[in-house]
Amino acid sequence: MSVRPVSRTDPCPCGSGRRYKHCCGAAGALAPKAEMPAALSADSFVDALALHQAGRIDEAERIYRRILDAHPASPHVLHYLGVCCLQRGQHEAAARHIRAALESNDREPMARNNLGLVYKEQNRLEDALACFDAALDQDPANALAYNNRGLVLIDLRRLDDAIRDFTEAVRLRGDFAEAFSNLGKAFLEQQHYAEALASCDQAIALNPALATAHAIRGSALGELERYDEAFASWDRAIALKPDFAEVHSSRATALAKLGRHDEAFASWDRAIALNPDFAAVPFNRGNTLHALNRLEEALESYDRALGIKPDYAEALNNRGNVLSDLKRFPEAMSSFERAIELDANLASAHWNLALCHLQLGDFAPGWRGYEWRWNKEPLQKVRRAFAQPLWLGVEPLVGKTILLHSEQGLGDTLQFCRYARMVAALGAKVVLEVQPPLLPLLAGLGNDVEVLPKGSALPAFDCHCPLLSLPLAFGTELHTVPAGPPYIRSDPARAGAWEAAMGRKSRPRIGIVWSGSVGLENDRNRSLALAQMLPLLSYRAEWVSLQKEVRRTDADLLAAHTEIRHFGNALKDFADTAVLVELMDLVVTVDTGVAHLAGAMGKPVWILLPFSPDWRWLLDREDSVWYPTARLFRQTAIGDWASVIDRVGVELAKRYRWSD
Repeated sequence: MSVRPVSRTDPCPCGSGRRYKHCCGAAGALAPKAEMPAALSADSFVDALALHQAGRIDEAERIYRRILDAHPASPHVLHYLGVCCLQRGQHEAAARHIRAALESNDREPMARNNLGLVYKEQNRLEDALACFDAALDQDPANALAYNNRGLVLIDLRRLDDAIRDFTEAVRLRGDFAEAFSNLGKAFLEQQHYAEALASCDQAIALNPALATAHAIRGSALGELERYDEAFASWDRAIALKPDFAEVHSSRATALAKLGRHDEAFASWDRAIALNPDFAAVPFNRGNTLHALNRLEEALESYDRALGIKPDYAEALNNRGNVLSDLKRFPEAMSSFERAIELDANLASAHWNLALCHLQLGDFAPGWRGYEWRWNKEPLQKVRRAFAQPLWLGVEPLVGKTILLHSEQGLGDTLQFCRYARMVAALGAKVVLEVQPPLLPLLAGLGNDVEVLPKGSALPAFDCHCPLLSLPLAFGTELHTVPAGPPYIRSDPARAGAWEAAMGRKSRPRIGIVWSGSVGLENDRNRSLALAQMLPLLSYRAEWVSLQKEVRRTDADLLAAHTEIRHFGNALKDFADTAVLVELMDLVVTVDTGVAHLAGAMGKPVWILLPFSPDWRWLLDREDSVWYPTARLFRQTAIGDWASVIDRVGVELAKRYRWSD
């Protein structure tokens, strides 16, 4: 045999991380030679260990099995045979052999540890946790068991507990580079990126060749948008481990964020080639395809991920989003429901299912499910932790003070502040907290509503309700949407200055808005470039930009088209915009705050909508249940704004009797 016998100072092949002399080679660990035939002595077991440690698993396994033919209950040999099976991915066989080892000798902490690893691979996480707990009961100083238990706790999303275990592992073994690396992973999952970097740096200092530490470090740097450093760490990880599919996938995701899509897809293709069974790669690839509006390809990527990992709840959720964008709502809802079956706490799946219900006009389950928004980003971070109770329509409000508070965009506040007077009608004193730019506009919402800017000191109040929970509190159905008279009015005190600025009107005045805030997740679908709206300028109207901010990509074109009157920074706040809207005969806008402002003021407003619009505009109708004066112009194909603008032009000609 060309393999030297395992040295007592070598790492033990059982995976304990200890020296062989302190583990399976300890005094009394092997059966006395006299109990074995000469051909199958303890020396044969040591030879098998040497082969096993050298990676010659097939040869080691043959010797283990020969020993077991003579000594079928040998716990150490059964344990190591189980380790061989674990290394091959033969998890059922591994569990069977290691359980047999424990039945023969239950004082085997490392056997319990490795059985825990088998269960982790089988996704039997609670069983794995029980194994590591039992191992630690027998050996409280077992750093490897703490480390492995921490990995299971990460999978269970018990991140604080995982950090505690990794910290204990490195306390017990100060040179435990893998545990420092895993501690970095737990911090990364918690979005504590500085701590993740510090832990990975400690791991790398102990073992510069630890590829996983470089990989996790790269991911933390990527989240911090320190991309040059991130790519350097990922490249180092790949140099150490060229077949590191996860790192190729992480690189691809960062490249996609940077808009380097060709490089991103090349990295994903490399990751798939290295590990066709790595479900996260087609999942992340699908995310980028979705962002690029390549919806059918995205669907194929998610389906591929699910073919590898059928219980991949996040892939089912994102698949549902693509199906929603394709307006295949029954399939989308089935995908969300399946995701929830697999992970009842997956907030994004509950939220997306609620959005489907709302978009289909099925408001009752929609409003209930919409409450899941507080369990997902970004609202999870800004949820208000008031001591006062949440009011959802059950408790009487007579004689009480209630705080209604804004929570999302300006358009949401403009749409749902209509409920403030309904709450006041229940006998409550209403305090309405809104974003500062809306304060001058909404200050006149009603004598029974006190309006405050967000960030100011709050008066005493008895209960509270976020604005977008009010439809749930009032049990709003499709036929009971409070869409009565206009509830927002422009400020007469500002009218004179704006009338003077506009001058005498000789043609119909049409206000236009072509883009919204770039910060909105779906802005790529709802906004136009100014160039796409220019065909409307051929119609005989006085065109007025109602946009305060103009994107850099549109600025030169706007300056070149002097027929569009643009006031920009002269619009100090939404109260100024409201006065300008009041002076318009018609507003033509994409789905942004001005659409809600015009609708709330009762002005004629034509709203341009993408193929799969926001839930509040419902489906396949030209009117809005929220705004009686609104008319909806919808894309008939994904990304097709040209036909929408053509239809607007045709309807403008009819409205103002313009001949061709």
